[in-house]
Amino acid sequence: MHSALTSILDRLGSRSLIVTAIDVVVVYYLIYRLLLMIRGTRAAQMVVGIVLVGAAFFASERLELTTVSWLLDNVINYFIIIVIVVFQEDIRRALGRLGQGILPFSRAADAGELLDEVVAATTQLARARLGAIIVLEREAAVAPYVEDATRVDARLTRQLLVGLFVPSAENELHDGAVVIGKSRRIELARALLPLSRATDLGPELGTRHRAAIGITEDTDAVALVVSEERGAVSLCFRGRVAQDLDPATLRGALGGLLTGREAAQTAAAAELGKAVASVGSPVSRPSGVRDAVTAPERAQ
Repeated sequence: MHSALTSILDRLGSRSLIVTAIDVVVVYYLIYRLLLMIRGTRAAQMVVGIVLVGAAFFASERLELTTVSWLLDNVINYFIIIVIVVFQEDIRRALGRLGQGILPFSRAADAGELLDEVVAATTQLARARLGAIIVLEREAAVAPYVEDATRVDARLTRQLLVGLFVPSAENELHDGAVVIGKSRRIELARALLPLSRATDLGPELGTRHRAAIGITEDTDAVALVVSEERGAVSLCFRGRVAQDLDPATLRGALGGLLTGREAAQTAAAAELGKAVASVGSPVSRPSGVRDAVTAPERAQ
């Protein structure tokens, strides 16, 4: 066995080995991304069905079940058409995600739509004094840090965001946080976030604010908090919180923090009086920020 493997490797040569390794890595990555994309969707059940049909076809061939083999062979021949017809919406959405954000103007348009919907929703929630936590995912995944969340995977709209936080006996999703993923879609609702480990937060910051600060200590996400007591909107980032933001200031800060560019993030931090980015410096009160509270930086 060892000699046979050695002879195969010798015939391949170093260049062929490199090409083969790249080929395997690319295929592995594509399969991995595909599995991530279909996780928690109907397509995941479809994959299980495909595996079962393939296993049944292989077994029928081995056992020489002619009729069953003929039937499965015809099903497999038309399988691609069946998948396209049944899952056309899922395929369209997956292709949209695949091409999302490749072009600069596409990223700007997506970010602008997200900002419009989120700022409008938080403004409406604050006006109605409905408590809410909205987490906007950046580079690091948020899902591993939340518990007991319900997968939503829905298009982001102001109406849906507001509706998710309306308290009622019929709405089981109103308690907890809503997570907006990198795909600009509402991924999770009723998510339980880890509480901040900071010990010097003021008494005016309740459980909702501590949970929002906590998720920004563990990830690079941005969290928005709407206080049902004061009807105010706060922004949490890197374990820090800027309180009582007006819509214009909130939109400017979110626009900078979600672009992914360092210069824009710095500008957003400056606009908030360094309440969301600086370490250990006093917090100023620029226009649109009536109060700001900082939590200590998480131990490195």
